[in-house]
Amino acid sequence: MELGLVGLGKMGGNMRERIRRAGHTVIGYDRNPDLADVHSLEELVGNLKGPRVVWVMVPAGAATQSTVDELAELLSPGDIVVDGGNSRWTDDEKHAEELRRKGIGFVDCGVSGGVWGLENGYALMYGGDAEDVAKVQPIFDALKPEGDFGAVHAGKVGAGHFAKMVHNGIEYAMMQAYAEGWELLEKVDSVTDVREVFRSWQEGTVIRSWLLDLAVNALDDDEHLDKLRGYAADSGEGRWTVEAAIDNAVPLPAITASLFARFASRQDDSPQMKMIAALRNQFGGHAVENKK
Repeated sequence: MELGLVGLGKMGGNMRERIRRAGHTVIGYDRNPDLADVHSLEELVGNLKGPRVVWVMVPAGAATQSTVDELAELLSPGDIVVDGGNSRWTDDEKHAEELRRKGIGFVDCGVSGGVWGLENGYALMYGGDAEDVAKVQPIFDALKPEGDFGAVHAGKVGAGHFAKMVHNGIEYAMMQAYAEGWELLEKVDSVTDVREVFRSWQEGTVIRSWLLDLAVNALDDDEHLDKLRGYAADSGEGRWTVEAAIDNAVPLPAITASLFARFASRQDDSPQMKMIAALRNQFGGHAVENKK
């Protein structure tokens, strides 16, 4: 099968290689000419035989919108666009309708696997009409991990990105739990080898996971994480998960707390804690620490 792939960064570049290893032809375009097989979207579309499938792996928002807009003018009825980036699920119906007016199909696909996906495969969650999904299926089969699991047709357009968003929300909460446990273990005097405690959990415990394995890898590189600053960004999907929970009246206390913990990590001197300290001093005479 032939595939056009737009966006050849850390994820897209490895995906191109994995698809090629499965025997498919991939024509890739990226704004960086050193990564690209062709030098424009127009050239990419012109090099594919119809019906074409073009997979978009660019940042969510304006970059994805402009790419979809351009492809809508270049592709033909019966072609398919797959959005494999981290787009917000509410954008998918808009993109699907824009392309539908041109007779072009649309599939949204949440992709998980990071830098390990080339060798291990990518977990895929896709949404769209069954007919459109079927046209992309050989590529899904090439990208997914070996075995019976790792890919799912999650539902209608938008379902793939919604499922990936919830996946990332869960990931936030799991990472936060490991981080809090690690900090507590590091704090007490009685535990003298926190790294090996984490390593011992990799077998036989109910909290073993790939994230735990990665935590041990990180501690092997930097046992007490002294080289790192305690700052964590968020990609946006954690926020969208919390917003969706509010819209649907679904309580997500752990995921919400993990998102807010990332916000707290960006404050060198918490304004909220200033007010807490001031109030404790006012009502109880508790000591405060003044800036030096």
